[in-house]
Amino acid sequence: MTATISNFDYGPITPMAAYVMATIGAALGLRCTTRSLRRPHHRARWLALGAVSFGCGIWAMHFIAMVGFDVEGAAIRYDRDQTLLSLVVVIVCVAAGMFLVGYRGRSPLTLMTAGIITGNGVVTMHGLGMNAIKIDGSLHYDGRIVIFSFVFTIVIATAALWAAVSLHALWTSIGASLIMGVAVTGMHYIGMTALSIQLTGRTTIDGSTSNLGFLMVMLAGPLAVLLIATTIVMFDPDMLIGDGDQDGAAPTPRGSDSAHAVR
Repeated sequence: MTATISNFDYGPITPMAAYVMATIGAALGLRCTTRSLRRPHHRARWLALGAVSFGCGIWAMHFIAMVGFDVEGAAIRYDRDQTLLSLVVVIVCVAAGMFLVGYRGRSPLTLMTAGIITGNGVVTMHGLGMNAIKIDGSLHYDGRIVIFSFVFTIVIATAALWAAVSLHALWTSIGASLIMGVAVTGMHYIGMTALSIQLTGRTTIDGSTSNLGFLMVMLAGPLAVLLIATTIVMFDPDMLIGDGDQDGAAPTPRGSDSAHAVR
């Protein structure tokens, strides 16, 4: 029996909250990358903080959106280990992409490679997160939508990495973050349209009630990380410095030519 699925069990609250998380993660990733280019002696630290922030933002976006996910007549449970593994995977892959462009620059080959790595990490995170769902039924996906979502994710990841090493003024990076938030959240909901569920049994337990507490506990850690990262970036002395002299003095990542120097 094909189940009735809802991705908006709490109305617009969950997609709006998911968008906010994706935007915050993107903004922190961009600002931390800017710090890494201005401060080469601490480049690895800033790139690591940016990668953790961006990864946590993407992961939090996914699972906040999943709070609104409900299957009529079925209880939803999540496997804790796979849920945590999905967080580790997305952070590691985002870090690989950010370190690659942070140290090798924004040449087309570098951006393409980093975008594929990062995009694969986001898609794998989504897959692990969905595979963590335990339900009295089987999950099926429309291959065409999955492929489109995969390509879309790689494009988003590549654009995000380009922005990270190209946009350094505060207001331009904020604008880019707002756009990225729409793209990343949209990617999630596009991917969810590929899902259908065949139930093998029925239960009167409300799925949204059975998984809400678990997801809130899982989200506590990444949300705390985002709060700490926001505090670090907000109190950094360069926070309000845009494309001024300091940006012009920022070192060019190795592998970039003079045309790609940071402005």
